Amino acid sequence: MILQIIYMIILGLIVGAIARWIVPGRHHIGWIATALLGIVGAYVGGTLGSLIFEHQFSIHPPIKHSFLGALVGAVVLLWGYRLVSGRAHK
Repeated sequence: MILQIIYMIILGLIVGAIARWIVPGRHHIGWIATALLGIVGAYVGGTLGSLIFEHQFSIHPPIKHSFLGALVGAVVLLWGYRLVSGRAHK
């Protein structure tokens, strides 16, 4: 259980950092928010992947798709965050 949590945090940091690199512009979030972005992105990307590729809803995606799904989910979340926060500041 502890190793799974550590794995999720490390995966979240890596995926969140890559997502911040992919999405252009400055991101005013810290390291904890970056890790959370990657972790939540894993769930969003895994759920979207199970809907698209397996034609069923599952909140527990298979491990073999976790990195790519997390990356796609994190990029989608970051773009969504930028859209919402950009309109809020104008």
